[in-house]
Amino acid sequence: LPLVQSGGGLVEPGASLKLSCARPGDNLYYFAIGWFRQAPGKEREAIACLSIIEDRTHYVDSVKGRFFLSRDTDRLQVFLQMDSLKPEDTAVYYCAEGRREACENWWPDMPAYDYWGQGIQVTVSS
Repeated sequence: LPLVQSGGGLVEPGASLKLSCARPGDNLYYFAIGWFRQAPGKEREAIACLSIIEDRTHYVDSVKGRFFLSRDTDRLQVFLQMDSLKPEDTAVYYCAEGRREACENWWPDMPAYDYWGQGIQVTVSS
């Protein structure tokens, strides 16, 4: 089943936003959840991965220390907390469910994900 995202919006630089990702009517499975974003005129890029079963996270350098992944204890939702937002963070953000449980070398590869969220706009502008 596809995933559903919520959150997002328009904020000023330095502000925070929290995105969520869930599977309607069901728990998230024990597969890794990846997060991607696509800025205008650019290719979609991987930014973070959460291994639900290991409770471990991975981030690319551009968001490390500002973005934080978490999940609720019931595996109903995964959250992407985005702090100290910058204009260059402006993009459509996607969550996706991978085919494996651990975020290993494969996690930045989009073909490794089966189910995607609908995407949600995040705009950082003064």
